[in-house]
Amino acid sequence: MLQTRSHSVHTDYPPVLEAPQALAPVQSPAEPASLPVNAQPAWRPVVHKLTVEAYHALWHAGHLAENDRIELVDGLLIEMPPLGHPHMTLVNRLNRLLVRATGDDAVVSVQNSVSLPPWSEPQPDFVLFAPRFISMAAGKPTAADVLLVIEVSDSSLRYDRGTKLALYAQEGLQEFWIVDVAAESIEVCRRPALTGDGVTYTERTRYGRGEHATVAALPSVVVSVDDVFG
Repeated sequence: MLQTRSHSVHTDYPPVLEAPQALAPVQSPAEPASLPVNAQPAWRPVVHKLTVEAYHALWHAGHLAENDRIELVDGLLIEMPPLGHPHMTLVNRLNRLLVRATGDDAVVSVQNSVSLPPWSEPQPDFVLFAPRFISMAAGKPTAADVLLVIEVSDSSLRYDRGTKLALYAQEGLQEFWIVDVAAESIEVCRRPALTGDGVTYTERTRYGRGEHATVAALPSVVVSVDDVFG
């Protein structure tokens, strides 16, 4: 349930990643209960999932370029949409607001990948990490080190509310924001937990014009919706 301060809005977002149609299993007639001697069961295609290590190997081998907009989600290579003008402007505005608001209390990582082994390495628009990750000696952050993950959503809104939300909840990321470009709002998703529909965020609140969103792990970090959208 997606909540505003004054009322509730029921939503019906797809909870899990859907494999590309080109890779969907091919339907075939039911096989007989018994097969003739030497007969083989009908072959069915299976999607081969890449691990994070295999994904990195593709980069190192030169099969993927640095400027390719590709992310690994549940073992599948997903081509991200090109960045439009509103998206880029909002990323720039949010970057300035977050850096100013967090100061030395967090590291603001912009459009960098976050490793969620064994099957995923998405590239969200923002991740807030603990301050120690500003140091080269801090090592690679894990899901437990993520204070907040943010997606700026225009053409990718349905994907972010479905696939990305399910991924981040299943990986235990405690807070996920969706900056909805068209609606000029921020959806704050918290408390990932197992429900009848699988692991999802059990607390979801939308903030609109004139309201402010607060980072749960950093209560002093308050973001004005009006400041984000100008």
